[in-house]
Amino acid sequence: MTEKQSIVDKQADHCIDQQQSETHFGFEQVNSSDKAGRVAEVFHSVAAKYDVMNDLMSAGIHRLWKRFTIEKAAVRPGHKVLDIAGGTGDLSFKFSRLVGCEGLVVLSDINDSMLKVGRDRLLDRGVAGNTQYAQLDAQYLPFPDNSFDVITIAFGLRNVTDKNMALCSMLRVLKPGGRLLVLEFSKPSNTLLEKVYDTYSFKALPLIGKLVTGDADSYRYLAESIRMHPDQETLKSMMVDAGFANPEYSNMTGGIVALHSGTKP
Repeated sequence: MTEKQSIVDKQADHCIDQQQSETHFGFEQVNSSDKAGRVAEVFHSVAAKYDVMNDLMSAGIHRLWKRFTIEKAAVRPGHKVLDIAGGTGDLSFKFSRLVGCEGLVVLSDINDSMLKVGRDRLLDRGVAGNTQYAQLDAQYLPFPDNSFDVITIAFGLRNVTDKNMALCSMLRVLKPGGRLLVLEFSKPSNTLLEKVYDTYSFKALPLIGKLVTGDADSYRYLAESIRMHPDQETLKSMMVDAGFANPEYSNMTGGIVALHSGTKP
């Protein structure tokens, strides 16, 4: 057995060992087998107003966060890109322009309502030919090993049942030298900002959600899921454990959001 194969086998064992029978749905502890269905209900409910709510909740700043992600991805003509939890297709639209006619972008989401909205948006914007659509679970990516140059997952990892398994799955389908970028809500670096953010999250978000979508509970779950997501250093360590090289992160808006990146050796 080669040294490289030994490392791969150890990483696979780590992914298997990390699987758990219970996980969290917001602040609620649930069976791991139930979480995907509960998350699906949330996004079925908000899919039609997802973009409107993103603009309202972040005052449009989410567009800057995504722009920075696209710049860090360094996608080039001919690249193959997998956009996991791609939702309404903001990243996929930009990537489709960057990869050109020789490249490929796969817009994917576990939720069929979100995926339909994303596909319709891209088609309305004239995206065709170099873009495919896939309903999938990040834990079980249905692609061969070494398939993609870049993988992105924006505001989706916190909803995955088993994050360790998902990271291992992403590593497997990346090409050697390929990059993963995880854009996600994280932990504010300033105590005062954290208090203001908590007040906004648990008071304002559910109210905005109720007024715009008629669904306060989904946005209460959003706030809770953010608090249960690993902080910057913890997620960085998880990427190391999964086998990613050179993991790093950049805080944005005072750490409310962080962009993590790592490379497949």
